[in-house]
Amino acid sequence: MAQVRRFNPSTRGSGEATVYQAWERFARGEDDLRGVRPEIAISWHRCRDQHRVDPGLTEAPAAVAEVGHALEHDVVFAELGFRAASLAHEVSSLGGIVTITDGTGRVLAHWGDQATSEVAAQANLARWFCWSEGATGTNGMGTALLSYAPVVIRGAEHWCEAFHEWTCAGVAIRDVVTREPIAVLNISCWRGELPGTVGAWLGNTATMTQRILRRRAKDDGDELMAAFNHVKSGSNAPLAAVDPAGRVVLADDTAGVLLGIPGSTPAPEPTVRWKPELPEFIRAAKYAAQQAVRNPGWSGSTQIFTRLAHEPTSISFRPVFLTGHLVGNVVTFGVSEGDPLPRSAEDAPLRAQPHRLVATRENRMVLLPLTEVSFAQSDGNDVWLSGDQGLLRSALPGLDRLEAELTDAGFLRVHRQYVVNLSRIREVERRDKGELFLVMDDPEQTLVPVSRRNAATVRRALDI
Repeated sequence: MAQVRRFNPSTRGSGEATVYQAWERFARGEDDLRGVRPEIAISWHRCRDQHRVDPGLTEAPAAVAEVGHALEHDVVFAELGFRAASLAHEVSSLGGIVTITDGTGRVLAHWGDQATSEVAAQANLARWFCWSEGATGTNGMGTALLSYAPVVIRGAEHWCEAFHEWTCAGVAIRDVVTREPIAVLNISCWRGELPGTVGAWLGNTATMTQRILRRRAKDDGDELMAAFNHVKSGSNAPLAAVDPAGRVVLADDTAGVLLGIPGSTPAPEPTVRWKPELPEFIRAAKYAAQQAVRNPGWSGSTQIFTRLAHEPTSISFRPVFLTGHLVGNVVTFGVSEGDPLPRSAEDAPLRAQPHRLVATRENRMVLLPLTEVSFAQSDGNDVWLSGDQGLLRSALPGLDRLEAELTDAGFLRVHRQYVVNLSRIREVERRDKGELFLVMDDPEQTLVPVSRRNAATVRRALDI
């Protein structure tokens, strides 16, 4: 890394002054964000309007005392700890510190320059304090948890003014299956700038760490597929193999129809997981995984409504372990064996549905009533909203997160790249080979494809 450049905190360059002036306006309640990077503008919006973080906050709050994480994530913390410790001397020579947090933003460890560590301690940038955006505003660790690429937060881009003399760069390590954050590796400098190569270094570290997770996911998937085939050899009942998050590694043809996912021919690659269109099934699978972790000899059953069925179907869970850790469950349909799952485990509490979505146009936030949104389309990690005001970028990254936000709000996932507003479908077009396309009523009357796995769900939702 290049030598760090120090600056005088009493003076601001023109670019930093522009950001600081925008921060002052936005913290006062104005929405003028000229000169602010879009990703920072989106983060500020979350901090002010969603999390209501006080911009005058001077120190991070204490983290929740007990935060559980999967045992297999320990390998991530160990790998990041090794890489952070090996870099500590170099970062220390630049006057910086390296920190590791878990997926909630709780600081687990830090290394680096002693003088900088003492300054950091005054802001509670230390073990067992929380640096999520919801707790401490825009910062390298918390904002990285919501990003799919390395982030750099400079000076006045921090939401809390007390942190404006810091420059931070962080990257999240994500589960290769669920894409949920597991940990963050972050480098911070006080009254200095980080080398221009820091983003690339963090990105490479994340890639190398996630290769370990990918190998682990493949081993877990292979073990689940082997358990599936073993049970299948002695049973004619429909079967599925699911991971602890309720995602399906493999299902036979009948179970695939019931769950609304592809069947077993050909078998998927073990790291590929399918998300069933049945929230009740996913909740039951998560509960079964929790029970199996506590008691490896546990098995259980419940009843759920499956696709294309008017009566509930019995399902049973049988846990599968690999070298002592749970990799998932084999689920048998039409069979009731083991402890009954409590109904409370299946009944998720109702949550308030959003009345609008937040999008960005240049440096402004656009608040869109749901009725004005025709459909959402993913482009990598970005999500674009199409509707009465044209095409706007969503403030929420990732189509999965947007889909979860709009559950039961009249929107439906019809393709891996599209979520549509059912009330904004103008026509349904059927092609020669049976493909379905939805003609939306946005200004361009866009044709939205329906994937084969979602075709039955769409027909049922539209009653066609």
